[in-house]
Amino acid sequence: MMALLELSNVTKRFGGILVTNCLTFGVDEGEIVSLIGPNGAGKTTLLNLITGLYAPDSGDIIFAGQSLVGREPHDITKIGIARTFQTLRLFLNMSVLENVMSAAFPRTHANMAQIVLRTPGFRREERRIRQMAEEKLAFFGERLQGYRLDQPAYSLSYANRRRLEIARAMMTEPKLLLLDEPAAGMNPNESLEVTELIGKLRDEAHLTIILIEHDMSVVGGISDRVIALDHGEKIAEGTFEHVAQHPAVVEAYLGRKKTGKLTPGPAPQAERGGDL
Repeated sequence: MMALLELSNVTKRFGGILVTNCLTFGVDEGEIVSLIGPNGAGKTTLLNLITGLYAPDSGDIIFAGQSLVGREPHDITKIGIARTFQTLRLFLNMSVLENVMSAAFPRTHANMAQIVLRTPGFRREERRIRQMAEEKLAFFGERLQGYRLDQPAYSLSYANRRRLEIARAMMTEPKLLLLDEPAAGMNPNESLEVTELIGKLRDEAHLTIILIEHDMSVVGGISDRVIALDHGEKIAEGTFEHVAQHPAVVEAYLGRKKTGKLTPGPAPQAERGGDL
C-alpha cells in the first residue's frame, strides 16, 4: 500500500548550511509519527518543506500520489495538509469563533463584491462556515465552547490557545496534520491532556499526524513510530523504545561519552501568556 506521504532524498541548503540531507521516509494513513532531535536538527525546516514554505533543492515530496514540490502553500492546504506552529499564530484580538472561521473564508466561492455587499448567497455561506467552526470547536469540549466562543483569543489560557490553533487547522478539512511542539511550555498535566488529544485527533477525527515534540512523555505515550534527526539527517527510526536506546540518538542528545537512553519526561517550561 502506498504511503499517504513519501519523502524521497529531500535535501535543503541555506547558503553553505545543509539543513536536510537526503531525507527519505513515509507516513501511512492513520499513523502518528514523531520527529525528534536536538535544536537545529532540521525538524521545523522539514515541516516547512512539506507545506511549501520552502522548496527542496533536490528530492521529491509525494502526498496522496501528487508531488508537492513547486506548489504554493495555499494549494497544499487545499489538497489536505494543515499545520500548527511552534510559536502561536492566532489572531489575538479576534474571537475564538472568528479565529476558526477565518481558515475557511479563503476557500469560499464568494467574490469580493458579494462579501462587501453581504449578498444573500454570502450570508448563507457565512452561516455554513459558522456552523462548521462550531462543530470543530465542539471537538475540544467545554474548553472552547459556550461563552468562550465570543471571547478574544488573547483571553484564553496558553493551553487553550494551543487547542484553538489546532481547531483552526482542522477547519481546512485536512488528511494530514502537522503539529510543531504542541506541548511546548506546558506542565505535566497539560502535556498528558495534549497526548490524549493527539490520540483523539487520530481515532475520532481520522487524521494522520506528524508530530514534532521535545517532551518525551508525549512522544513515548502516543507515537506509532519515531524518527530521530540530527544535523538534517535521519539517525534512527522505529518504536519509541528502539529510538530512545539508539546510540546515535543518545549521543545527539547527551554527548559522545554518555550512555543509556532517553527517558520520558517533560520538556523545559517556556514562558506562557493568558489566564489559567
